[in-house]
Amino acid sequence: MPSATVHLLRHGEVHNPEHVVYGRLPDYHLSEKGARMAEAAAADLAQRVQDGENIVLLASSPLTRTRETAAPVARELGLDVRTDERLIEPANHFEGLHVSGRELAKPKHWPHLLNPLHPSWGEPYRHQVERMAQAVRELAREAVRIGGDGAQAVAVSHQLPIWLTRLSVEGRPLPHDPRRRQCNLASLTSLTFRDVDAAEVPQLHYREPAAHLYPGVNQLPGS
Repeated sequence: MPSATVHLLRHGEVHNPEHVVYGRLPDYHLSEKGARMAEAAAADLAQRVQDGENIVLLASSPLTRTRETAAPVARELGLDVRTDERLIEPANHFEGLHVSGRELAKPKHWPHLLNPLHPSWGEPYRHQVERMAQAVRELAREAVRIGGDGAQAVAVSHQLPIWLTRLSVEGRPLPHDPRRRQCNLASLTSLTFRDVDAAEVPQLHYREPAAHLYPGVNQLPGS
């Protein structure tokens, strides 16, 4: 019954002066504060290793902001970063737009607003949960293969896929108010499997190693 933990790390703050939904757009980099958030998360994980935890694997969404968040973790832990497409931000109809009431009032957007439970503007919630669950379970098993019982992995991803993963683990409905997500910048949502081969619900822990950097940050839901 090998156990493992997968830490889902959300990226740090992104430089986004236009306040657009950047989604999967390329070249959206961490801001200066976002880079400090990534360093804070890396320091938190490095301290865990110093305390005896065995983090042996690091994966990241292919997008710029997640790769930049993974970089200090890789440096501090001495790990290579593997890219995993399953950790990516969901596609979104509003990508590249500043979403305001005026923008949403345009008739061209109306078909994409019909079903917020699916949602009609992007990748279905259930599909996001399925790809994330597959990635997390495979990372847990790979961590055990590399480091043995109790080994850990870090997966750098995005707010919505991480939050949907948590809702699924906790047995809550997937449709939700984006303003109520508990998945802050550079936060860690950790899933611990008592047996990586058993069909069981993992234990979940959440922490915010970069909380001291949140004042003054303007966050967009889904960013």
